[in-house]
Amino acid sequence: MILYPAIDLKDGVCVRLMHGRFDAVTRYDDVPAARLVSFVGEGAAWVHVVDLDGAEAGAARQHALIGDLAGSVDVKVQSGGGVRSIDDVRLLLEAGVARVVIGSLAVTAPDIVAGWLADFGPERITLALDVKLEDGVPVPALKGWTQRAGVDLWAALSAYAPGTLNHILVTDVGRDGALTGPNLELLAEVKQRRPELQLQASGGVSSLEDLAALKAIGCDGAIIGRALYEGRFTLSNALEAVR
Repeated sequence: MILYPAIDLKDGVCVRLMHGRFDAVTRYDDVPAARLVSFVGEGAAWVHVVDLDGAEAGAARQHALIGDLAGSVDVKVQSGGGVRSIDDVRLLLEAGVARVVIGSLAVTAPDIVAGWLADFGPERITLALDVKLEDGVPVPALKGWTQRAGVDLWAALSAYAPGTLNHILVTDVGRDGALTGPNLELLAEVKQRRPELQLQASGGVSSLEDLAALKAIGCDGAIIGRALYEGRFTLSNALEAVR
């Protein structure tokens, strides 16, 4: 299982949000590059970098900084936030990002995103499906998690036929940044319904036991944020736990 330590950028610094709320921000690092170097020093092969300003605005805001980070050390960067056009995808890839994350458009404009997957290849794009549970039904949350989709998660996924998509990232927004444990039931259902997809779990990881549980249900990757920033465990410990 691949671990993706997270660097969430807001106003050029490294922060974490609670439940995806832009008014619930904890600031951690004024120099994101230093955090990136630390992650790489502990053994990270990938990092997950999010342009929160872009996600909130619905347009790229920090792609230059993300490109600088991607080119500063020998690590693979998966990044998104505010990706709304093929030019956004191309610029991030040209800047050195290994895999671009597509959020809201993956749900609202699947035909367009399917075209990008065909153009750039399914290894260069991850679809981020961030959901809120409504009476137990996972419904995608859009535009920085401020709006709801008109379809559920399963309908959104059905727009992408097997073989056209490789990587998805599923976040239970209600657990994001809360250190309450991942939504194992939801993630297991995603894996059961679409076993061919490489599934990254996000939201709620608080312990090494959480990571072991994610691996046990078949998750292919996990995003780790607040637990690392608040010292619940180290990245090197986490990597050892899922080896």
